[in-house]
Amino acid sequence: LRLLYARVGIPHCPVCGKEIRQQTVDQILDKICELPARTKFIVLAPVVRGKKGMHEKVFEDAKKSGYVRVRVDGSMYELSEEISLDKNKKHTVEIVVDRLIMKDDIRARLSDSVEAALHLTDGNLLISLPEPPDGYEEELSFSQSYACEEHGISIGELEPRMFSFNNPTGACPACAGLGEMQTVSAAKVIPDKRLSLRGGAIAVNGFKTLEEDSWNGPLFAAVGEVAGFDLDMPIREYSASALNALLFGTGDRVYRINRYFGGVNHEQTLTFHGILDMVESRMKNGGMFGKEYYTQFVQEADCPACGGKRLSPVVLAVTVGGLNIHEFCAMSVENALAFIEQLHFSGGEEVISREIIKEIRARLGFLVSVGLGYLTLGRKAGTLSGGEAQRIRLATQIGSALTGVLYILDEPSIGLHSRDNSKLIATL
Repeated sequence: LRLLYARVGIPHCPVCGKEIRQQTVDQILDKICELPARTKFIVLAPVVRGKKGMHEKVFEDAKKSGYVRVRVDGSMYELSEEISLDKNKKHTVEIVVDRLIMKDDIRARLSDSVEAALHLTDGNLLISLPEPPDGYEEELSFSQSYACEEHGISIGELEPRMFSFNNPTGACPACAGLGEMQTVSAAKVIPDKRLSLRGGAIAVNGFKTLEEDSWNGPLFAAVGEVAGFDLDMPIREYSASALNALLFGTGDRVYRINRYFGGVNHEQTLTFHGILDMVESRMKNGGMFGKEYYTQFVQEADCPACGGKRLSPVVLAVTVGGLNIHEFCAMSVENALAFIEQLHFSGGEEVISREIIKEIRARLGFLVSVGLGYLTLGRKAGTLSGGEAQRIRLATQIGSALTGVLYILDEPSIGLHSRDNSKLIATL
């Protein structure tokens, strides 16, 4: 699967979802030459995209290089005239490399113009059509690299390792490919909402008895005055906003309070980031024994960055047949096989994908044959039953295509439905 996605996957911008394809000069020329005869078009080199400044040096360099015109924010200018831009606004500057009319003998000149434009912009090119023919947009965009010009996101050469959450290149940077993160659980920190803060609602050491003359009590009392609770109100009576303030804090609001430690008054100015953040900070800075104590207040939750998908946004933006690799692995084996069966490619992609598709189809077929068509490829191995694990081993054996081998189907294979037995024997 990783090989398939690396070889024929179509990258998209993870921000806007726009398809971004890598193209050779010949492919770009072929596409431009598909324009109808007598079509007028302009070859543009987008040297500046949405950047603030007056860009005098860009105009000066273009003039020195022999170019005559530029298009700035959609308007044409002669380089001989003075072009004054607002330095505080974002501008787009495109050098006019050539103005052409499509005809049969144009390819040689077009090739020179395209290569000149690509050289100016490190691989980007725009073809503007002042009077676009039917079926064409006003502009055609081309790129020699996997990059979204609008959002400045560049994708390197696609490799199979990028599609593995066990590899740093493909793993979600937030959870390192685990898909889950340990977070402090509100339900475990405040297990009994019938209690008040003074009565020990917070089950963590240091917060169990909050009094006005304690270390943490004055802070919670000050927060309560703003959020609408006090130390004696049961947690279940808090409004939604009050509970949110207690759990997640009140942002940058500053509190001036008197705190007491050992009977001594300490005047302090501080912010409140919520009880969950305070417990998490203690857990991180508490050393080995501290961490051991705080683990009882922790729960596993899906990584907020990838939503449990374990891969980086760039990798999840690469699709085959409209699905990214996570969406494919979330399908049942039967559905995945049906999806692979209807995949069709053309040209070079068909040649590249033929053997890979054949291998994937065979392996999925073996899993269906041993009665595991209901499983998903994204299923964690630890959640499989003993029988399911054995059947996967059986499918792997069949897939190795050994000859001269005797298979003895003892438990749990003997528990297969007679229909599955027939499928298994047919597969062998």
